[in-house]
Amino acid sequence: MAQSSSPISGVAERYAGSLFELAQQANSVAQVEADLNSFETMLASSADLTRLINSPVFSSEDQAKAIAAIADKSGIAGLTGNFLRVVARNRRLFAIPGMIRAFRQIAAEHRGEAAADVTSAHELTPEQQTELKAALKSVAGKDVTISVTVDPSLLGGLVVKMGSRQIDTSLKTKLNSLKLALKEVG
Repeated sequence: MAQSSSPISGVAERYAGSLFELAQQANSVAQVEADLNSFETMLASSADLTRLINSPVFSSEDQAKAIAAIADKSGIAGLTGNFLRVVARNRRLFAIPGMIRAFRQIAAEHRGEAAADVTSAHELTPEQQTELKAALKSVAGKDVTISVTVDPSLLGGLVVKMGSRQIDTSLKTKLNSLKLALKEVG
């Protein structure tokens, strides 16, 4: 895996790598991945949880107690629950989104798959996801797992990030390009 120069992604990659090794030893990679996806969904749908992980105002004890309560209430136990508690105690919750992405990428590589992050203006149907996976498979030469997020500000189209490649077919980017071209003409 390519190392990034960002200190946050470096922390995320190290934690994700350690979690993957532990999950592999415990034969629970799929369970950990499912639990992390569940936590990511909670994070995306809760402004309070986002504030908890990003705010330096909360002490590590407060963060650890809150994360423990959330993990217990949502059924995230075992290795993933312990991992979230350790991350909270070590004051690294700010990097949890990167850790989840890095874990997903490591797990996909281990399965012989490529991972792609897809941002769409609207929710993709299962048929659209299947079609997108097939198109990406033809480019990557192997199966592709996709992580889809919705960003209505794109207006239409997709932004696909796979490895170091990014394909941006969003209407927002096309309109910005047209706006820039019109400014240069006028």
